[in-house]
Amino acid sequence: MKKIAIISTVVLGLLTTASCDSYLDINNDPNSPAESNMTPDILLPGAEMNLAGTYGDFMRITGGYYAQHYSQTFGTSNYLDYSQFSMSATRSSGAYTQLNVRALKNLTTTRTLAEKDEEWGTYLAATTLRAFIYQTLVDCYGEVPYSEAFSGSTSPKYDDGADIYAGVLKELDDALDKVSAGDRVATNFLFPGKTAGEWIKFANAIKLKMLMREYDVNKDAASAVKKLVEEGDFPTEDVAYAGCWKNESGAMSPFYAEEFATNWGSTQINVIANVAIINTMLQKDENGDVVYEDPRLEAFFETNGSGEYTGGISGTNFATAGDALKSTYWCRPVASFDMPVYLITVAETEFFIAEYYARTGNNGEAKNHYEAAIEASCATAKVDGADDVIAQFPYDNSNWKKCIGISKWVALSGVNTFEAWCEVRRLDYPAFGSVKGDDMYNQRDDSSYKPEKCQPGTLYTPIKVDDKVGPNKLLERWPYAESSSSRNNKTPEFPGYTTPVFWGK
Repeated sequence: MKKIAIISTVVLGLLTTASCDSYLDINNDPNSPAESNMTPDILLPGAEMNLAGTYGDFMRITGGYYAQHYSQTFGTSNYLDYSQFSMSATRSSGAYTQLNVRALKNLTTTRTLAEKDEEWGTYLAATTLRAFIYQTLVDCYGEVPYSEAFSGSTSPKYDDGADIYAGVLKELDDALDKVSAGDRVATNFLFPGKTAGEWIKFANAIKLKMLMREYDVNKDAASAVKKLVEEGDFPTEDVAYAGCWKNESGAMSPFYAEEFATNWGSTQINVIANVAIINTMLQKDENGDVVYEDPRLEAFFETNGSGEYTGGISGTNFATAGDALKSTYWCRPVASFDMPVYLITVAETEFFIAEYYARTGNNGEAKNHYEAAIEASCATAKVDGADDVIAQFPYDNSNWKKCIGISKWVALSGVNTFEAWCEVRRLDYPAFGSVKGDDMYNQRDDSSYKPEKCQPGTLYTPIKVDDKVGPNKLLERWPYAESSSSRNNKTPEFPGYTTPVFWGK
């Protein structure tokens, strides 16, 4: 995977306070300025680029395979293991290092400096990104070092995910208590030139997401969510790294640079659309006639070489296919050099609010916010037709978890596939249908490719699914990253691929 240093030119082009290399390499480069000479204006954007590079690429790719938005294209094998619901300790090590050793370290230092100088806007910004990253790590691994992280210990203990969530939520509350909306924030890419007011809204959205994730396992979550929803101080626009990418080598949006920029170093096509999401967004009758086409489909996925929408099967790379299923047969995600890296969208927040009202029996408000979520999703995709989506996926109070789960899964398919994987694990929707991957394709005969068997709004067991996961199950967590566990004698025993993280139990 490309390391964040390759996108240094975007920082050089947009930031004049220091070179990108100086703050991106602070943890590893002995020729970099000493940490004591670093300022929040240097450290904060450096941490942001570590986050954007990892979350917008590795997390998007893996999340897309695990949520069955993506599958593997003809003949290539780079991510075939992901499509079979697998993850190794080595595969995520680079991502873990980017988020933990680099981003979190710089954010921790930024918080310390901002607190010392009573720069509460910067303090909140660093705290919010720190909470976002810890939430991401817990949602992947379940347990990671937190309370003893960056303490100088070479073997910090792994904290339970519930304790980490509680810790960073308290950090957010403490930071929000100190800040005022007009406070200055250090140089940053997320809200350039804005004061702390935007960061307050973002922090509230992250709090809402974390509290809804743990709603069933934290007795205090309901009252905290109630307070947040009643205050209603959430972002009115999607929170994303946008407008900071260039059509130059090393300056492109990370997912595009990794998977699409063939003129700038990417050498092979891997990611294609999955039949599960295609069949949900493009539904046909038994005669093959289209009865529903989601207006977001063209915004999220390209057509293939013949102008059709086609979905691959999880668990195979069609390596033994004949002439019919070559690379040009498959459609790919829509991507561009300047595509945003979304951290949280208005649609996600509206779905969480809809879920809260559904849980508390306020059916009218649940329906209103559910429909607002779909409208916001269409706005993000820049398409009309929200009414058509709502008509196809109407709010159903008697089965709110299913309708919210499937609609959120669709909405996130072109925006944030990592969060889709988290929400599928939490809500249990889309659920597994009766069809399995090898019911749709036997890997030896093109004529056995029967994508129409996959029912809309369902998942399926991949072909050659990892035997540690098995049929009709999701990969629930990752093995502890080798870059951490190999040097830490306090690493706990891995509980298994199908053991949920704390909020899924």
